[in-house]
Amino acid sequence: MRLILKLRGFVPRELNAALAVLSAILLILGFPDFEVWRLAFVALVPLLLAVDGEYESPRSSFTVGWIFGTVFFFGSCWWLTFAPITYAGLPWPPVYFLMLCAAIGAGIFPAVFTMMLAILRRRFGWFAIALAPVVWVFSEFFRMWVSGNNWNALGYSVAFSLPPAISAARVGGVYAVSFIIVAINVLVYLIVSGRRTLRLITTRKPMEARNAPLLGSVIVLTGFLVVAAVYLSLDRSQSTKPDTSGDTVIVAVQPNVPMDGLTLEEYRALLNRHVELAEVELAKRPAGDRRPALVVFPESPMMFEYGRDADLRDFLRRFAERNRAAVLINSAEMSDDGKQILNSAVMINESGAKVGQYDKIFLLPFGEYIPFPEPVASWMPAFVGNFKKGTEYDLLPVGEAKAGIMICFESHFGGLSAEYARDGANLLIEMTNDGYLGRTPVLRQHLANAVFRAIETGRPVIRVTNVGITGYIDPDGHVSDSPEPYTEASRSWAVNGRLVSGVSFYSRFGDLFAILLSIATVGLTGAALLGRRSV
Repeated sequence: MRLILKLRGFVPRELNAALAVLSAILLILGFPDFEVWRLAFVALVPLLLAVDGEYESPRSSFTVGWIFGTVFFFGSCWWLTFAPITYAGLPWPPVYFLMLCAAIGAGIFPAVFTMMLAILRRRFGWFAIALAPVVWVFSEFFRMWVSGNNWNALGYSVAFSLPPAISAARVGGVYAVSFIIVAINVLVYLIVSGRRTLRLITTRKPMEARNAPLLGSVIVLTGFLVVAAVYLSLDRSQSTKPDTSGDTVIVAVQPNVPMDGLTLEEYRALLNRHVELAEVELAKRPAGDRRPALVVFPESPMMFEYGRDADLRDFLRRFAERNRAAVLINSAEMSDDGKQILNSAVMINESGAKVGQYDKIFLLPFGEYIPFPEPVASWMPAFVGNFKKGTEYDLLPVGEAKAGIMICFESHFGGLSAEYARDGANLLIEMTNDGYLGRTPVLRQHLANAVFRAIETGRPVIRVTNVGITGYIDPDGHVSDSPEPYTEASRSWAVNGRLVSGVSFYSRFGDLFAILLSIATVGLTGAALLGRRSV
């Protein structure tokens, strides 16, 4: 009986559960492929109303957030089911069930947000709603810290609208933009619940004297952060666009390689097609143009093996010499001990000699490695293969500039591009393949990550993909010259990476903004649990 009573304490009121679902649906509509991005600025209002209706019970508030998170992650990341159904041939019911389980797991992090907010609300009164932006940043940072994944963080919803607020990413990354969006949601919430808020202000009893200093500090800190975030969002002076004349030509090849198994004849034909697409762009160069050129092939299911394939090395050498162009390819390379495979980017110069290699550091869980110790890992084969993680943040030469390389999923990690910027990278190159996930929202959701990496670092991002979305992203986050997804295409851009210099606050200090807000959240929640509740 006691257990049943405890479990019933986790059950929220029906209206508040419905508000959580409504909030999740509104937020789903704010992300690709719907992209009604303005909804992000009001989508959390129903959730805040639900928390305010359940704050007497942190347990039921936890469930409110869990419902919200489960619906949101299932509705915005359903595309994860595409590969196992399409390529592994698994029946859709168990695949969608597993997707639901994953969404339930990810939903725990918004649940932590609503539970903590309820604890603060119960302890400090209605003023605590002002702390929602701080607590939200903690929940997103906590998700990244625990799961190594922060996909569809709230800030990514505005990646393609580029409102002034997005410039705050140069200071606090995607977390700073999430902070501003939640702050605006709080303001809307206070307006929506205006009469009730006014009644709470005019009728509440004075707080105990010992609570006043802590509450005052909280209000001052939150107010300062909101004002600072708004100010920084309006300051776009750090943006630096590359010189359109450019001192280096970069050719991006989007070959649209199919994801199904390839015969040797198909492999050779597709390799020749890579070259043909590249030479179309190289032929556009004026006669006598001696600027260095770099041809970039994307990550693809062709799985090049530069180090072990003599024919491929000879083919690329002849192509480089014929066109006076360096070449950057994705390749499966052997580790130094010859026992493991690395997912690498290999660069050869105009003479066909290898001049650099970057080994992918952030591998895709369950796709490129199994995130469990042995012997469990050996029982669960990865979708693509079991790769060894790289350890060096190597920069590769691009003309007189230096480039940091991001291979597919790595564009999700602001810390990687920030490290490149600190080390002197003038531009970023992303090589990716989303073909195994089909014509789904992942194409633009993944692109949103690259947009933020450009803004955070103040560096242009050259995005080269197998099926799309290929494009040039300037340091302000504008995406240009993108061919249609799932088409063969090539593009060339003349860039002057040397003009991009300086290190942004985010590149220099990383996730300091999120760390400080996380410390504040944990400290305030601890104080709320140890102290007596507000009258």
